[in-house]
Amino acid sequence: MPRHTGTAAARPGLPLGPALPPPAVPHWWAAAAGALTWASLLVVAGLWLTNGGVTDVTGIADAWTSLGRLTGLLAADLLLIQVLLMARIPFVEKAFGQDQLAAVHRTVGFGSVALLLAHVLMIIVGYSGATLGALWPTTTQMVLTMPAMILALVGTVFLLLVVVTSIRAARAKLRYESWHLMHLYAYLGCFLALPHQLWTGKDFLSSPLATAYWWTLWGAAVAAVLTYRVGLPLLRNRRHRLVVADVAPAGGNVTTVTITGRDLHRLPAAGGQFFQWRFLDGPGWTRAHPYSVSAAPDGHRLQISVAAVGDGTRRLATMRPGTPVLIEGPYGRLHEGVRTRQRVLLLAAGIGVAPLKALLESLHAGPGDVTLIYRVSDVDSAPLLAEVEASAAARGARLVLLDGHRPTDRPSWLPATWAHLSDAAALRHLVPDVADHDVFVCGGAAWMATAEAASLACGVPAERVHAERFSY
Repeated sequence: MPRHTGTAAARPGLPLGPALPPPAVPHWWAAAAGALTWASLLVVAGLWLTNGGVTDVTGIADAWTSLGRLTGLLAADLLLIQVLLMARIPFVEKAFGQDQLAAVHRTVGFGSVALLLAHVLMIIVGYSGATLGALWPTTTQMVLTMPAMILALVGTVFLLLVVVTSIRAARAKLRYESWHLMHLYAYLGCFLALPHQLWTGKDFLSSPLATAYWWTLWGAAVAAVLTYRVGLPLLRNRRHRLVVADVAPAGGNVTTVTITGRDLHRLPAAGGQFFQWRFLDGPGWTRAHPYSVSAAPDGHRLQISVAAVGDGTRRLATMRPGTPVLIEGPYGRLHEGVRTRQRVLLLAAGIGVAPLKALLESLHAGPGDVTLIYRVSDVDSAPLLAEVEASAAARGARLVLLDGHRPTDRPSWLPATWAHLSDAAALRHLVPDVADHDVFVCGGAAWMATAEAASLACGVPAERVHAERFSY
């Protein structure tokens, strides 16, 4: 049985969380973004067809060249879509959230580079007359004589570097900071390809429609990066002037940092969301780290609670009050705007309780509408336990504390003391009407996978299971 359960009466008038919930995120946004992506690829294929993609083919060499043009156009289109995905456009970020956006970003990235390599190979084969002995001379001649080919070659190398370091085996050996820095080469790789596309790309300037399409897409990509990755963060940091107000231990190896600034009521943050943080306390300040807020933003302060698992997180415990702070965000879908039901189940493990505690404090709910199941290995070292209990009592939420070590015979979101039940059966036992809830999940990646699977097995529709991972 759980160590602690209870539903406390709500305390009326307690000023926790924002006065208004965040705007709802329509479910059709993700579908619309996907439809726009497919439409752009169809437009590119249509431009290739109208520019002689099939009718100009008179032999095997022409066929290779024409297919090389098509794969090059599709690769360029997907690379620019990659830039738009990385630009933190609010519509896109809110539609997909961190999890789905990372998955889409990865799929589009690998697809675009595969098409780029196919483009290079097919063009070389076509220009060489599909003759094996002419492949190498043709390659060197193209690189040395065609306009902007050296820039395109360098851009391709940068993109391949990003792809190689994104393979799971290679990525696991890199520090997050190193991987993130290398990932920025994707921008450089994309923009080094533009001169080549302008000077040698037959399909770029083949018609006013093609020219308008490509310049519009390039302009949108540049504008999105400058607006949302550069301009908006600069504006918000200039407006709010954030500084560290307090640093305190929060149980186990967790440190809670409180940040204050000017006009924080104008910062559109909600409980459950995260920011990219830079603390200007010495070397390494340029590296941004994604930390969720661990208390509902109240217009006066922001709070994060971080477990010490690496150099960047351990240094937070030694920060001094007054340290300047830079932010990007807020980001993420773990907020009330994605909620579709009155009843809410929060499933947290370890430091994953931080964003769900903030979400709990932000939810507009009555007594008994919210259940928080908090999975910990040891009660004595559970992060933020006292604060979680206080927030649950203030909100009239039911708190269930599941403590103990994980079972050794199967992956599970439960402690070993519950091993006699399946994951889904235990969840139904704890929350009999779980299928009528929105479910928010946060914790370690493996634990989240089992908690999500249990929720789905209990009949919760996939669109009502909300999760956010920060693994890269």
